[in-house]
Amino acid sequence: MAQSRRVNPVTAVGTPERRQAVLLAMLLVVLLAFAARLVWVQIIAGPALADDALDARSYTYTDHAARGSIVDSNGTVLATSVQTYRVVADLMSIPAYAPQDSEGEVTGYGAAAAARDLAPILGLDRNRLGAELVGEDRYHILAREVTPEVWQEVAALNVPGISAEETAERAYPNGSTAGQIVGWVNDEGDGAAGLESSLNSRLLGTDGEFTVEIGATGQVIPTGQNVSTPAVPGCDVHLTIDADLNWYAQRTIDETVDTYGADWGAVVVIDTRTGQILALADSDAVDPNDPGASRYAGSHAVQDVYDPGSTGKVLTVLSALEEGVVTPTTPIEDPYRLTTANGQTFHDHTEHPDQMLTVTGVLAESANTGTVNIGSRMSDETRYEYMQRLGWGTQTGVGLPGETAGLLHHYEDWDGAMRYTTMFGQGVSVNLLQNTGVFSTIANDGVRMPLSIVDGYDCADGYEEVDPGEPVQVVSAESSEQMIRMLESVISDAGTGERAAIDGYRIAGKTGTAQIPDGNGGISDVAASFVGIAPAEDPQIAVGVVVYRPDSGFFGGRIAAPVFHDVASFALQSLGVPPSSEPADPYPLRPDGQ
Repeated sequence: MAQSRRVNPVTAVGTPERRQAVLLAMLLVVLLAFAARLVWVQIIAGPALADDALDARSYTYTDHAARGSIVDSNGTVLATSVQTYRVVADLMSIPAYAPQDSEGEVTGYGAAAAARDLAPILGLDRNRLGAELVGEDRYHILAREVTPEVWQEVAALNVPGISAEETAERAYPNGSTAGQIVGWVNDEGDGAAGLESSLNSRLLGTDGEFTVEIGATGQVIPTGQNVSTPAVPGCDVHLTIDADLNWYAQRTIDETVDTYGADWGAVVVIDTRTGQILALADSDAVDPNDPGASRYAGSHAVQDVYDPGSTGKVLTVLSALEEGVVTPTTPIEDPYRLTTANGQTFHDHTEHPDQMLTVTGVLAESANTGTVNIGSRMSDETRYEYMQRLGWGTQTGVGLPGETAGLLHHYEDWDGAMRYTTMFGQGVSVNLLQNTGVFSTIANDGVRMPLSIVDGYDCADGYEEVDPGEPVQVVSAESSEQMIRMLESVISDAGTGERAAIDGYRIAGKTGTAQIPDGNGGISDVAASFVGIAPAEDPQIAVGVVVYRPDSGFFGGRIAAPVFHDVASFALQSLGVPPSSEPADPYPLRPDGQ
């Protein structure tokens, strides 16, 4: 029988030295593992982990650029931005809110307490706000366009995670004055109409940003990372208009439209030497603070057209003077009724015996048949070219949205009637700015100045003047001077525009009463207008007026001429233009010298 083998316990466990070696080896393995982990954390993954931690604590805010202001020629503010705040919440920090009463007792916790305290200050529904304050969103907008006073109340609560961003609310301190020029912004702060729209990129500026570290309570860590890129504010836009003059012109045209029950009216004032627009006024002008309250948000002066009527006779006579086919005193046959070679029949507005007038007399009495006899001395092509040169049929380029070019048919498309009606301002459509520009050109010795309503931009890097373009000599100074002298006769007792006369000043101008087709081959209403120059001997301003579809009065000399008188008088006084020092020297109205 085999003998059993006996195991020595000491040999199985090992000697004390061996046990010590095993323990030491195990300790070394643990230490090596810790060392490897430390190397990985500190050297290999350390920077990335630090960046992750920083990212978790950091938040980047947009530093919104201040929108530029819009001011008139005297610096009067028409559009500006008022400081407001956007209140935002870091929802992850809201649970830490635990406000205490005066005795140190906690009155609530988290979102419920924050909603209870914030809702009455911000004017929000408490239950709805409480629901908004629950979640994991690190950036949640609670309220917009908050005033500085309201934000101070919010900040005093010290709600963790509640902060504010500076924003701006657009304000128009002069209300409807030049409202259709200035326009307004939409809810996103972008231009929606007027110059706010067409110059939006100039006004906006460039946003900046800043990055800060946020602590566990939602507050900024003062010693943390703080990186910022400053915002560049938008440019301030300087206009050529005078707000006081524009206000007065608006008030005057509003009163006239109301008095005569017209659809609308407009007034334009131009500095004849520079082409700068000093006033552009519309009836029922929009208030940019509440654009929805106005029935018409655009500008009648640039967006709506009308037939110029007898003011268009000025272009016919000016073209004839320039072409040398007449002089101011050339005798012209003026029958009450005239039938042309192609069978078209025209008549003057009041019945009279056949008469002889000078060219000046034709303008003064606004004779249709006499004008046809003058215009017939030129080809259709020649007259069309002068209409184009003087600005009919093309936009002025003034920069206001929605400007119409009017309607000037090519002379080859004129029918048998239109070749004659265009001689006295029918069958062609213009806007008031275009038509006033014609008279401004005449007042400037026949030099057509590009019209402008923006003088320049005041930006972060300095003031930039607007270059409106090159002036163009479209008719001679001699023809222009003759025309002004002829138009002075329109303002006399013998003319149709005597209500435009201003005491102490020599005035040159032309009345217009254009028929408006009803769409069925008939005539429904009229557009009454007047365009004039002051003072005649040294022109400074051209003023245009149109009153569309009046239900009484009808004639431009009765309705529009008085508006010219009032607005031009105000403008001359505002500009400090001295009264005329010499009397007018009119041309005779009849060949016999009368």
